[in-house]
Amino acid sequence: MPALVCPVDHTSLSPESGGLRLACASGHSFAVRDGIPRLLPDGDTYADAFGEQWKQYRRTQLDSYTGTRYSTDRLRRCFGEALWRRLHEDRPLQVLEAGCGAGRFTEVLLATPAAVVTSTDLSAAVEPNQANFPQSARHRVVQCDINRFPFAPGQFDIVMCLGVVQHTRDPERTIADLYRQVRPGGWLVIDHYRHALSTYTKFTAILLRPVLKRLPPAQGIAATKSLTRWFFPLHRAVRRHKPLQMLLSRVSPILTYFHALPELSDEHQYEWAELDTHDSLTDWYKRLRSRGSIRRTLTALGAQDLWVERGGNGIEARGRRPAA
Repeated sequence: MPALVCPVDHTSLSPESGGLRLACASGHSFAVRDGIPRLLPDGDTYADAFGEQWKQYRRTQLDSYTGTRYSTDRLRRCFGEALWRRLHEDRPLQVLEAGCGAGRFTEVLLATPAAVVTSTDLSAAVEPNQANFPQSARHRVVQCDINRFPFAPGQFDIVMCLGVVQHTRDPERTIADLYRQVRPGGWLVIDHYRHALSTYTKFTAILLRPVLKRLPPAQGIAATKSLTRWFFPLHRAVRRHKPLQMLLSRVSPILTYFHALPELSDEHQYEWAELDTHDSLTDWYKRLRSRGSIRRTLTALGAQDLWVERGGNGIEARGRRPAA
């Protein structure tokens, strides 16, 4: 796997204190806890709520837990058939999974024969990810900032970032930093929230989010659990009446998936509602982009063979870095 370097000055890192720290020659030093390099400055991050979220919902989105192929199908669509086939060949592919969460896509990648996966996250989600999929010769877990990767540029065949870019401080910079990690001839795969009428008309959520995102992570989880407990029975009662469901969704602050993910059991519907309600009401940043703006960003970076379409959470896109 690509070697870890100091995220500050990109010099090599050496183990210290019996492997409990990594340090560079310039004196920057980082902890290694539970076998995971923590290549971050000390202190809170804007993603702390996500860390608590993935500890609470460690298995919720795993295909192996739900008995569905939702995560597999989403990743396959974003990769495209040609790139998907390459993951099932014998030649190893270095994959950077930026913003890994608890590992819904880690599971899918590790089920392919070719993927050698480096899973990174800004938050403590690295811990449930490692609990779900222990580190091995094919899987490494690193806690780091997506805008200060601890790798030399251009070493990954595939850089993927799904469900993350819209939650960063500067999505344009984030996409550029992700693209920088793609080796010549490799691929960048991303998605992003898009402008939609529902985003601007979910009135209760719009009022609650500025309050809930400022709560300590544990209190945020408790609050969104309470909201789900109150509103989920109403959504379930009108799930077969689409006009009523649409009307309720404007008033209710929670998210449900009776129509979008019909294969989920009632138990899993409730878990997904809790999870994504928390995700949508406690994210510190929520950026929106159009399909055209994503295409322009990738074109300006020099990406070729672009595919940019509506789908999933909003806009899904991939592009290839020129081979020379």
